Amino acid sequence: MNYRHSFHAGNSADVVKHALLIALVRALQIKDSALTLIDTHAGCGLYDLYGDQAQRTGEAAQGVLRAFADANPLLDDYRSAVRAVNEGDGLRLYPGSPQFLAPLLRPQDLLILNEKHPEDVKELRSVMRDTSAAVHQRDAYELWLAMVPVRTPRGVVVVDPPYEQTDERERIVATLAAAHRKWAHGVTVIWYPLKERHTHVRWKERLRKTGIPKMLSIEHWLYDADQPGIYNGAGLFIVNPPYAFTQALPPMLEALRAALAPEGHRGTLGAEWLA
Repeated sequence: MNYRHSFHAGNSADVVKHALLIALVRALQIKDSALTLIDTHAGCGLYDLYGDQAQRTGEAAQGVLRAFADANPLLDDYRSAVRAVNEGDGLRLYPGSPQFLAPLLRPQDLLILNEKHPEDVKELRSVMRDTSAAVHQRDAYELWLAMVPVRTPRGVVVVDPPYEQTDERERIVATLAAAHRKWAHGVTVIWYPLKERHTHVRWKERLRKTGIPKMLSIEHWLYDADQPGIYNGAGLFIVNPPYAFTQALPPMLEALRAALAPEGHRGTLGAEWLA
């Protein structure tokens, strides 16, 4: 599945991913000790919702625009982060994960961004020039292994690939297993698109077989039954999520499900432990 982010910026998957990333980092920051945040596939950092690629799919209408039309206060932090990159009341720009993470940094925290694509990394450096973020241009999986364990007491690795390569899932499983052997207490977030349930079940079973003891699976299925040949939703695997995050998760997931459900569908958005 090819999931180049500029075509899908601000869609329902982004809303879920970014709302939960904010909640996860905030839960970790309940403790004062420093955090290192690493984004292995950082992209451009900022996307034009009126640009040619985003307009070609129009997916923001079913994502960020629905979230802004919803009144649930549990989505306020997400909406505030999107407003921060826009002027006035308009919604022209959509922040990538780096721009959701950078404003969350405390003085003791670090942000490391990586993007391999030459044009994207050039734009990313421009977008993040006024922040303290370090920007790398390396193979994402090599960087992931090289950066763990982090030098601060705690850390989070966000893995958000475009799934353009046929071996993407295999590389994720292998790198996650190797990284966990080096850094068993680290928090890892793996984003993935959902197309067909049977394909996803097989991949989930491969992740289960890594034996990582504390891995949470969050799945967002937009439709009440699979729609053939199209994007059906997205999810996150989270290794070692903090207790404060998991305790606050059920009402947040319900708020997101309700805000993003397509007309005529209820959809599902739930979490389960893999191990």
